[in-house]
Amino acid sequence: MNALISGSLAFDTIMVFPERFRDHILPEKVHMLNVSFLVPELRREFGGCAGNIAYNLRLLGGQGRPLGTVGEDFGPYRNWLERCGIDQRDILAIEGSYTAQAYITTDLDDNQITAFHPGAMNHAHENPVRPASDIGLGVVAPNGREGMLSHARQFAEAGIPFLFDPGQGLPMFNGGDLMAFIDQANWVAVNEYEAALLEERTGHTLERLAGRVEALIVTRGAQGSSIYARGTEIAIPPAKPEAVRDPTGCGDAYRAGLLFGLQRGLDWALTGRVASLMGAIKVAHPGTQNHRFDFAEFDTRFRDAFGIALD
Repeated sequence: MNALISGSLAFDTIMVFPERFRDHILPEKVHMLNVSFLVPELRREFGGCAGNIAYNLRLLGGQGRPLGTVGEDFGPYRNWLERCGIDQRDILAIEGSYTAQAYITTDLDDNQITAFHPGAMNHAHENPVRPASDIGLGVVAPNGREGMLSHARQFAEAGIPFLFDPGQGLPMFNGGDLMAFIDQANWVAVNEYEAALLEERTGHTLERLAGRVEALIVTRGAQGSSIYARGTEIAIPPAKPEAVRDPTGCGDAYRAGLLFGLQRGLDWALTGRVASLMGAIKVAHPGTQNHRFDFAEFDTRFRDAFGIALD
């Protein structure tokens, strides 16, 4: 069963500020903020939610292909995806556009300041969901606003169950928009901050929202995650990372774990632990697509982390 992953494809310029933002920002002066951070470490990485999720799912042995729009500068990324064996048939190049660009600065507390240029991502609605016999599930991850709306509707109309992952795109939508996404989706995944914003915008508690889908997943960083399904909350413990290098892309790695569990028909307790370990593996490496493992290694790490067998 293949997953069609609607979302951004982007170049990430990642900078590390070797201090803490809070020590350089005066709270009483935020109305006239003019701050410069010296960032001695800089990397340019392949990123974007659709690319990251597809990459991580491929590492697990799952099947997924990105559905997104890119610019004329996409060549190096395209070559990378080809080397990784990721199907690119649903990627559309937009003439005269840049591929989306994210400029991310991370401090010692893993706080992040991000500037994002959407570029070709704003044309995501021009690249519709094309149902195919091998597509068994979908993802609506952060993308152009109209693209997210149209892809959710197209998945629902085609009868393709999908995961709604609003991520950093959540502020683009009002309560009515978000309820429409939730009512079309089968599963919803958010982090703790996004969960609070989702409650505020919709006027519903997480428990009530969870009752409208098969499962609602809330990640809580180093505290693990919660999966609300069938009227119960399943607590997923965190997996201990080998190191904490870079949080960028951990959420996408976690979501790939969710997709893998759905594709394999695993229960939520196992699925959540797969996702948790994926996030832990990612955070130990800089960038979003630089970690490597084979499934035998993952299986061993899973047993070590949770004391149970994956299969």
